[in-house]
Amino acid sequence: MILVTGATGLVGGNLLWYLLQENDRVKSIRRTTSNLEPLHTIFSFYTPNPDDYLERIDWEIADVLDVDSLNKALSGVTVVYHCAAVVSLVGSADIMLDTNVVGTRNVVEAALEAGVRKFCFVSSIAACGRESGDKQIDENSVWTENRNRSLYSRSKYYSEQEVWKGIEKGLNAVIVNPGVILGVSGSENGSSQLFVKVRAGFPFYTNGGTGYVDVQDVVKAMIQLIKSNISGERFIMVGENCSNREILSWMADGFGKRRPFIGIGKQPLWLVGFIMEMFSKIFGFCSVIDRGTARTATKREYYSSMKITKTIGFQFKSIEKCIAEVCGFMKTNEF
Repeated sequence: MILVTGATGLVGGNLLWYLLQENDRVKSIRRTTSNLEPLHTIFSFYTPNPDDYLERIDWEIADVLDVDSLNKALSGVTVVYHCAAVVSLVGSADIMLDTNVVGTRNVVEAALEAGVRKFCFVSSIAACGRESGDKQIDENSVWTENRNRSLYSRSKYYSEQEVWKGIEKGLNAVIVNPGVILGVSGSENGSSQLFVKVRAGFPFYTNGGTGYVDVQDVVKAMIQLIKSNISGERFIMVGENCSNREILSWMADGFGKRRPFIGIGKQPLWLVGFIMEMFSKIFGFCSVIDRGTARTATKREYYSSMKITKTIGFQFKSIEKCIAEVCGFMKTNEF
């Protein structure tokens, strides 16, 4: 039996679709308050009859922070895809660290207790090391702790360490480190916010850039890795290294909007981030931008997916094509 955590999110939802193409039923965990509508939207991207597939999901009420519920949910499970995470560059430190780090520790321990055959963890390129200049970051790039690391970056790095601890205890596991994941999510969280903003008309861009990947590529690679004999390895998943302006321009093209034409420099954006950070501390609200997000938006980084290409022969979809598909779906279905 296969179990998926984070099944209502971007990765988990698209993963469920592909798993249901090969399996009659798949078990997933959710909280009592979970909204299943995004999953309906994700399945609608693939089929006009999403309910036929949704009814083949065996839901287990559980929470990654509730050990007893996890142990119960993993009973009889042989394969675990751990996709649950808080994905954000800003927000509550406690919630993010608890869900991403403590939650991963709990899932790993429950998997060891259940004696699962294979475990796949969805990390992020945010957990990778850094390189100088235009040198590409790969799986061997060294992580360094510094003030420029976002809270999300640190949470994913610490989460990975919990998986490595599990591997040392005998867990048969693989880790994927996707870039910014693009695809249909049925929500306005994470990268989906970009589509919503551009569709409404967004004239601004920054000069930064990073690695991007289609969610379908991520989940297909995860399934291949689970089926393989590979264990104790991590794989960067980046289809292309794109500038922020390229991404926003392709989205604008997909929605028939004007491409972004107002560039925002590093210093002005950093100043706005600093001011918003101070205000959020004084008035107790969660700012959508701080100095960390300002650095991320204006920094250009390059990632290498050579390892997964050489290891399993994986080929990636172009990011421009991925964006065109998402925009087309959103326009046709009025999302």
